[in-house]
Amino acid sequence: MPTLLADAGTGSGDPDLGLLKAVNGLAADAPGWLDSLVAWTAEYGILFGLAALGLVAWLVARRRPDAPVAVAGVLWAPLAVAVAELANLPISQLVNRPRPFVSHPELDVLVPGKEDTLSFVSDHSAMSMGIAVALFLVNRKLGLAAGALALLQGFCRLFVGVHYPTDVIGGYALATAVVLLLAPIAMAVLVPLCHALSRTALRPLVVARSAAGPAAGRSSAPAARRSGRRRGQDGPHRDRDRESDLAA
Repeated sequence: MPTLLADAGTGSGDPDLGLLKAVNGLAADAPGWLDSLVAWTAEYGILFGLAALGLVAWLVARRRPDAPVAVAGVLWAPLAVAVAELANLPISQLVNRPRPFVSHPELDVLVPGKEDTLSFVSDHSAMSMGIAVALFLVNRKLGLAAGALALLQGFCRLFVGVHYPTDVIGGYALATAVVLLLAPIAMAVLVPLCHALSRTALRPLVVARSAAGPAAGRSSAPAARRSGRRRGQDGPHRDRDRESDLAA
């Protein structure tokens, strides 16, 4: 069946194939334990790391003054990834690009079992970049950390020999477009939802209980009592001063 995107097999001058072979060639010279580590990282490790960053972003967002808005932004991250993955279904079928090792058996494939799946766009790259861009809109530091993991994800997909560079770039572009273009619509729904949840029993999911609240309440009570005692003590003196003024 014809493909819309070439299989990068037209010769050594193809930069797509050249870069893939350069990165994948590192696997041939690496020790076995490193190949296994990169393969696990490419398939699962980075996704676990991004999930951890998302959890941290949620915990931080709950403590912000605009907690419902911030939590809505964090919630958009996994939803955007789901939308990007759905959008990739017709794209991958339309492009119909086989995995690089199908056309180039000389590649060192570290993740088996992908022979019957399509290469464009890279799902892992789309997921990682989608999380990174969405988190960046809420928390720049965490977003940059997630962006670094997304770039590492792309490198790992080439290292294990399951994607062309353009597959990775396509995944980045798809996820970024979904996150940014649909964010206004998503936030228009998620922000009111989070505000509504903050008024229910699920409020702790949206707004963190202030650690200073109870302490502040306890400290303010003695202060109020001391102030009351001072007012009570000063009262008779003020009354006597008033009587003296009237008598004069």
